[in-house]
Amino acid sequence: MKRVLLTTLGCKVNQYESAAFRTSFTEAGHTIARQGEEADIVVINTCAVTAKAGAQSRNAIRQAVRNNPQARIMITGCYAEIAAEQLAGLEELAGREFSLIGNSKKDLLVPTAVDFDAQMQQMLLGAIDQASEICRLPVRRFGDRTRAYLRIQDGCESYCTYCIVPYTRGPSRSLPLAEVIAQAKTFAEGGYRELVLTGIHLGYYGRDLDEDMDITGLIDRLSTETPLMRYRISSLEPMEITDRLLELMNSRDNIMPHFHIPLQSGDDEILARMNRRYTTTQFRTVVEKVLEQVPEACIGIDILAGFPGETEQQFTNTRDFLASIGCTYLHVFPYSRRPGTVAASYEDDVSKNVKDSRVAELRKLGEQKKAAFHTRQVGRIVPVLVEGKRDGEGFLKGFSDNYVPVRFKGGDELKKQIALVKLTEIDGAQVRGEVVIDHESGNYRHR
Repeated sequence: MKRVLLTTLGCKVNQYESAAFRTSFTEAGHTIARQGEEADIVVINTCAVTAKAGAQSRNAIRQAVRNNPQARIMITGCYAEIAAEQLAGLEELAGREFSLIGNSKKDLLVPTAVDFDAQMQQMLLGAIDQASEICRLPVRRFGDRTRAYLRIQDGCESYCTYCIVPYTRGPSRSLPLAEVIAQAKTFAEGGYRELVLTGIHLGYYGRDLDEDMDITGLIDRLSTETPLMRYRISSLEPMEITDRLLELMNSRDNIMPHFHIPLQSGDDEILARMNRRYTTTQFRTVVEKVLEQVPEACIGIDILAGFPGETEQQFTNTRDFLASIGCTYLHVFPYSRRPGTVAASYEDDVSKNVKDSRVAELRKLGEQKKAAFHTRQVGRIVPVLVEGKRDGEGFLKGFSDNYVPVRFKGGDELKKQIALVKLTEIDGAQVRGEVVIDHESGNYRHR
């Protein structure tokens, strides 16, 4: 029996995959160590989406080596995929047992860690650009939570000019329908009440399968096969939000009215330089269609500020466009140059001070949008998935179907249940509520 320490950086897909590692190590008889405890095997699941993420990955590796002087070091994830040579040459790894595991070989990580070769180094990288099947990484437990991530797809073929992900994740690969449903049922049996469907490009789900199945068809089947499970979509490209999907969402109580839609810029010239395949007019039409058919939907939007060549006027266009559409919140990031991408060759970079100023302005707008959305929700009765732990003041807490953070008073019998809560007042970044009682039976109305 060995002690295994897992460190995960980056996206929901990485988090799902690390949960799969945890499952496999546990089933092999090993113990998962807590952060700060010394381990025999250390796994670092890295990220490379920005330069900052790459630096954080290197720091995590150095810290793991320093804190676990006898451990085998297993490095995987997107930074391992694009910077294998640099990582193999790290001074801190000299004389240490370590492996670099590519994203297309993650299913080999646990057996490689457990039955380590006599060599000091192992490089299991594969050819990510030729990957044809998604790694099978089943999960038993996703931590002590009410919500879990369900990875249904990997890879991206969009090649936005700023993005390194197609080079680190490879072409789109989908998990076959039967395996997705089996994983969802495993989570349901484990007591989870909500699944967040995750992938690198969710809208491409099924294109590589011989199943005549797309993302909407998958959600249809999942919501039918596991009717007590709530489903939330992590992210969809704007032109992939169809009338059929909206109609399905309206017809099923267990499909959450929540969209996260990457925009990246509110200026058409910048969108074209980014190789984004839509215009601001098309994006606006999508948002209006969503709100027309699902009026209380939560809509989150991704934005990159300071893309090379972004003028003050083009930034103003972005800010004004965002102010004019009915979104709920903004995820705002400064543009980060990634070697190997098309945009890395653009010479008209925006200074850090200007980027920081633009990011701050858009984040302020995002907070105003979120506050306005929360205010509009006051007075509504909404289903809230109650988390298993109370907050620091003893309140129950959870998220509504449309992703409003709610806290309220109630008994422990509501933990990990879905409660009907009347939203009563704004409470900082959250909304205060009261549980609705069925006066005929005297019971909480929850499912």
